[in-house]
Amino acid sequence: MVINKRWAAFLVAVGVWTWLIWPRFGLAIWKDERSFADGAPTSFLWVHAVLIAASLAIGTGVGVLGVKAWRRAAD
Repeated sequence: MVINKRWAAFLVAVGVWTWLIWPRFGLAIWKDERSFADGAPTSFLWVHAVLIAASLAIGTGVGVLGVKAWRRAAD
């Protein structure tokens, strides 16, 4: 499959966007009163931590694919 530079740039942008948005969301979840009960993490925190980790992994993969596609795309 060949991806042109325009789509490659879009994939890179999605990867960057992922790393801009999800860490901020993680901080908001961390500060949420529902995240801890008596100092211990709650299921609310764990579910969101898994969601954030999965989203960052997928976003990183998409960004890497975008960079690889950019390098291979014809000008």
